Amino acid sequence: MGRVGAFLTAVRTAPGFAVAARRAARVTLAAGAAFYLFLYGFGDTVAATYALFGAVSLAGLSRIPGTGRQRAEVLVRLLPVSWLLITAGTFLAVRTWSAVAGMLVIGFALAFIAVGGPRPAGAAPGLQLLYILPSFPPYAPETLGHRLLGATVGILLLLAAEVFLFPEPPTVPYRELAARAMDAAEHCAGRLAAPPYRLSAEDLDAAEGATGRLRPSTVPEADRPAGPSVRDRALAHTGLATRTLLSRLARLPAGPAADGDRAGAEVLGAVRRTAAQAAARLRGVPPVKDAVDAREGLLRARAALVAARAGPTGVPVPSDVLGASGPSGAGGPSATPARLRRHAAVLEVADAALAAATAADLALRGRAAAAGVPTMRFWYARMRAPHLWWIRLWGYTGSRSVFFQNAVRISLALAAARAIAGLDTLPHGFWATLAALTLTRTTVHETGTTIRAALTGTLAGALVTGSLLTLVDTHTNVYAAALVPVMLLTFTLGPVKGVGWAQGLFTLTVALVFAQLAPPSWQLAEFRLLDVLIGSVIGAVFGLLAWPRGAHEELQRSGAVLLRGAAEVVVATTASIAAGGAREAMPVVPGRRSLRHALYLAESAYAQFQSEPATPPGQRTGAEGAIGAAGAAGVHAAATPGGPRADPRDRPDPPEPPEPPLPSAAQEPPAPELPEPLEPDWQATLMAGHHTQWGADRLLEPAEPLETGPVALPPLGHEAAASVTRLGDRVAGRMLLVSGSLDRGSDTPSAPVPLRDPAFDDFEAEPDGAPWLYYATVFWLDSLMTDLERITGTARA
Repeated sequence: MGRVGAFLTAVRTAPGFAVAARRAARVTLAAGAAFYLFLYGFGDTVAATYALFGAVSLAGLSRIPGTGRQRAEVLVRLLPVSWLLITAGTFLAVRTWSAVAGMLVIGFALAFIAVGGPRPAGAAPGLQLLYILPSFPPYAPETLGHRLLGATVGILLLLAAEVFLFPEPPTVPYRELAARAMDAAEHCAGRLAAPPYRLSAEDLDAAEGATGRLRPSTVPEADRPAGPSVRDRALAHTGLATRTLLSRLARLPAGPAADGDRAGAEVLGAVRRTAAQAAARLRGVPPVKDAVDAREGLLRARAALVAARAGPTGVPVPSDVLGASGPSGAGGPSATPARLRRHAAVLEVADAALAAATAADLALRGRAAAAGVPTMRFWYARMRAPHLWWIRLWGYTGSRSVFFQNAVRISLALAAARAIAGLDTLPHGFWATLAALTLTRTTVHETGTTIRAALTGTLAGALVTGSLLTLVDTHTNVYAAALVPVMLLTFTLGPVKGVGWAQGLFTLTVALVFAQLAPPSWQLAEFRLLDVLIGSVIGAVFGLLAWPRGAHEELQRSGAVLLRGAAEVVVATTASIAAGGAREAMPVVPGRRSLRHALYLAESAYAQFQSEPATPPGQRTGAEGAIGAAGAAGVHAAATPGGPRADPRDRPDPPEPPEPPLPSAAQEPPAPELPEPLEPDWQATLMAGHHTQWGADRLLEPAEPLETGPVALPPLGHEAAASVTRLGDRVAGRMLLVSGSLDRGSDTPSAPVPLRDPAFDDFEAEPDGAPWLYYATVFWLDSLMTDLERITGTARA
């Protein structure tokens, strides 16, 4: 009893036990009720089978995220899809070759639909089962009505159980999280617009908390705006722009430069009003009749600030903006570099607020809000749903997309399992296909570990099943009485204890089911073990042959490609700024399309990487070791006065900083000891790509956002042009170094190079007569350097 009690205690206290138990109760009630209704109420074995597997597929095998009501909404949409899959499987089962071809095509489509977001991805395995089941013999199209009826009743009972059984408290929608972050931005902007022009520690903590709650990793899967529609894309854009807004507000320079800064204060006041209006819209508060859009006021305030501090570019300074202080007080030709730096930062705040408010409006009204929206930044605003779906599917098609890799791997494994089952007339062959579906993983290491546990569990389950079938024989009432508690145990312990327990208990469950459908035999357990063995071998083979290292290798490569594309955009952008010339309302940034596609692939690789188990320390590859070396090289540089100036709150999940070595005048400081190579901050890699894209768009647009024609800007002065070019080359070079450390080749230099060189102080340079555009560009480049330091773990805490 002691061991049993300890086991039960360990199960009850295991993470996720309560959730698994509630889900098991729902699927057991729905599947059991439907199965008994058709089998013992109507004597219909076909409908009973499909009723049970209809509920099990979409609740036991699928992992649809969300609360019960959210899952019920998904089930309503999946019901017609289930009918189509059962119908297709029924008719394609006429020949083995047609069933295999259907498995290949439909299996690929159902796996690839994961690009649509967490909900389609979670439902995909269950939908696969709804096609697998009817695609096996017997070929009986005359039973299609019974099959559809059974599956429909099972799914509807599951839908009712999700809604009414163990209701879960509603989660906070992402729209509300974004509205709360807008509230924090409103508060911060108000504090910065008035004396003492700075944020308190409490304000910074509140902004940091609001920013963290918008991170996808902290948001329940069902609430993440991950779909391809205009509203989903806009809501995701809202979250990202709001995080940027809060981080820019937290980093806004304060102090003497803020005193008397009327134009900057007006912009921040307009930001405050824009954030308040966006928060109200996100909460669904109807706008006041004849109310002025706060974004228009922000655009005017931004334009006034541009004019007030744009003297060196030849743009006149309006007297009503300058006020009594004249050009020097408002930011004209005699403005101090400190004032120009602040104005550059305020403009970044204004642009982030405009982006967040526009995205919020799109998230609320969809294409109806697309009029007048900048098409470069909000390229999706005017597109219809089919076009956006096509862009999403096409963007993830290719051998370097992990979604594409997964779909190919799964479809080939399913087709091979169906071919073997059909050619060898394997009894209960759909179990082999089901095993290939559930045991194939994205890395060969994980597949091998999973298969060992699955075979052990299946063997144990087969022994118990064989003994049970031999002892009970044809007493069907015993099987009927045991099915419900065994199902409840299966779907409770399986998710908690792992794949071994899941396979062992599922072996017993399916034996109890089929023992009621046909005269049982102890050989049923033997067939189950044989089928799982065949399916496991197929999964292992395709796990080995098709991209065996999973998302980690692709993430290293796609992260490196992303940074190389960002380096190209940085060089092209700084060269264009230094040279001057015509500015279009929608600038064509060299390399922008390639950078956007690189972001697609890197984001999909990162999404899968988060779902894979951590790589054991002894099996880490070059990226971690290189990042660890870069971190060691950058610690001293990050601790010096020439190190990064970024606020630590503008960094996602920073690692604990190592203690810097004490410098000595007689010798070089020793390298810090690192117990394990550091894992790169992959989210910081993605943010570097986004910051590069947004910054280039903003800097190459005309100074006046409402201008529709080209605007000619003179080149920067000689000294400012040379400085910004050197900075662009330095940042691009460091991007290339970090990209090399992410995806190391055999000839990649191993000597670490500090990201920031204390002797290189161009970030602090103040060239004579440098205009606002110079300081805005420097601010952008410095932010990118901070992103690189986050990637390598050397950003100052």
